[in-house]
Amino acid sequence: MSGRPMVMGVVNVTPDSFSDGGRFFDRETAIEHARRLIAEGADILDIGGESTRPGAASVSAEEEIDRVVPVIEAIRTESAAPLSIDTMKPEVARAARAAGATAWNDVTALGWAEDSMATAAELGCPVILMHMQGEPRTMQDDPRYEDVVAEVRAFLLGRAEAAVAAGVDRESIWLDPGIGFGKTLAHNLELLRNLPRLTDLGFPLVMGVSRKRFIRAIDATAQSVDDRLGGSLAAALWCAAHGAAVIRVHDVRETVQALSVLEAIEGGA
Repeated sequence: MSGRPMVMGVVNVTPDSFSDGGRFFDRETAIEHARRLIAEGADILDIGGESTRPGAASVSAEEEIDRVVPVIEAIRTESAAPLSIDTMKPEVARAARAAGATAWNDVTALGWAEDSMATAAELGCPVILMHMQGEPRTMQDDPRYEDVVAEVRAFLLGRAEAAVAAGVDRESIWLDPGIGFGKTLAHNLELLRNLPRLTDLGFPLVMGVSRKRFIRAIDATAQSVDDRLGGSLAAALWCAAHGAAVIRVHDVRETVQALSVLEAIEGGA
């Protein structure tokens, strides 16, 4: 590992997130949660107003904007911390960018709307392109691949090239293999074992492994998301040691501490 990866703290302004069950849906609670994550060492915050858990219902762009923009504006008045907007909708990305967001995290890799690519080029900010088989409501019904690593790699490279062709700066593109998004335990583990085949694409790799269901599949006692901290940290350290540039997490303080210890052991401190 060359230097500690950035830690991206998750702020879900939703009533139905898998990770926190809507605990931060209230606007003031979400803002306070964001403050806490920054204090705990988050390098960037990822703010989302629509759940992408399996089976999640969609919300309108207007509702999503109403959820996230006030939170972004409030954080921006007191902090210069980088803020990512987690949305698939171009209109939400525009509103968030105008409010102070500095990156766009799209689980559909700019594939949800016809103008997604053009919007990303227009906004001129970093964009995270994620792989997902299917769509949130049905992605875990029966995901299948011939070669999950090769297929995810080809998809991400293709979307990155399409974004560049649409006018997105190559240096602004980050990639995310989408752990848990249309993938079985075996698929997730295969992707994690083969991270070098994704980092060698030449784009920063974002890894979201925090509290994911694959941890429960390994440890049946981890039924609650609150029981998955150990697995989350193990996966985060694996990703850090194998080239990830950003680790997207819910437990910021614990992850920062774990990464700092890993860096010290490897001689970085």
